[in-house]
Amino acid sequence: MTCSVKTTLRRSDIRRHPAISFPARPGRAFWLGFSLAGSLLAVPVVTAAPSSIQNDFSDNAVLATLPDVSPNLSSAPKNVDELADEVQQLIGQARKTGDPRFLGYAERLLGDWPEPDFTDRLRVLRATLAQSLHRFDLARQDLERVLQTTDQRRQRIQSRLTLANLELVQGRYVKAREHCQALADLYPGLIAASCLAQTEARTGRAESAYRRLRGQLASASNADPTSQLWAEGTLGDLAAQLGLDSAAVHWGAVLQQSPDDLYTRAQLADWQLQASNLQATLALTKGYDQVDALAVIRAIALREAGAPEAEALADSLRERFAEAQWRGTLLHQRDFARFQLDIENRPALALKHALANWETQREPLDTRLVLRAAQSAADQSALKRLQQWLAQYDQTDHRYPETP
Repeated sequence: MTCSVKTTLRRSDIRRHPAISFPARPGRAFWLGFSLAGSLLAVPVVTAAPSSIQNDFSDNAVLATLPDVSPNLSSAPKNVDELADEVQQLIGQARKTGDPRFLGYAERLLGDWPEPDFTDRLRVLRATLAQSLHRFDLARQDLERVLQTTDQRRQRIQSRLTLANLELVQGRYVKAREHCQALADLYPGLIAASCLAQTEARTGRAESAYRRLRGQLASASNADPTSQLWAEGTLGDLAAQLGLDSAAVHWGAVLQQSPDDLYTRAQLADWQLQASNLQATLALTKGYDQVDALAVIRAIALREAGAPEAEALADSLRERFAEAQWRGTLLHQRDFARFQLDIENRPALALKHALANWETQREPLDTRLVLRAAQSAADQSALKRLQQWLAQYDQTDHRYPETP
């Protein structure tokens, strides 16, 4: 559906509808009985001087193409179960489409519900939403409360997995392993095995973790499809860390079954770009210009391929990032930092935002970007800091640039 918006649109209305973005993967999310999808996170608001914003539009100008299906929020949910179902569906839509407006809809629904009436399931969903908005401490509070008080096994499993994921994202590997092991005791299988494999891989044992998880997947012929896809995606991450070509095979298997898994699509596209497989990169990113991570990867690939449309996409991203800064809603600093490094050739600015992102999100691709930006900016202090952190956990990754 396409709609025309007149120039009388209030700025307060614009603030409620941030630009479509998709983050660096902060880990996957999993709900029992619900579909597998990548998580969506936002980074803290960036304060910036207002950029030049165009506000002279004709009455018939098309300013935005909205989703074909918008949630019907005209009436409040009738009960707590209906509320939970709607919030879960909205979070799933955000992950599937990369459109953070669905997170806003979910936040509104939860905000309207009285706190004393919250159930364990609602607290887990609120924590999932908080994690998606980078409110990690709030997410921990809800999840730890559920673990302390709930008698529902499903919510204990979900809380353990979400906490493990949160700690992995932030590079707190001792805590992550504790949650992964507790998950394995409570819910043994490929999900827990993948969780443990991630912690091992990030702490110096990537090769053995990959080999063990690959064997576990091969022998788990009766595992449910979600668990199998989860393990395949994890194997893709571990193979990429080891520099194995099988990374593309594992991620490809996930996308074949779940093409809307935006995290896996971005991981594979980035892998192909780093290998200079430009046509494969362009095929994976085609049609995803409204997803920041994929759009930035595509812009880099187009430029490297000398494609005539490269500058048009770069201009579109410049406008999108400028508008986000003006509105104070620059959601994903990693994507912005990578754009500054690889498109704008501004390593100092790229390093500033890459480091700000790395303070709260320490996935391997976040670390790699800081290393690359620090090398380009010749910032020895930043390089030394990253090297010390990597040495602390004996973390290596084939994708990291060599450092002196």
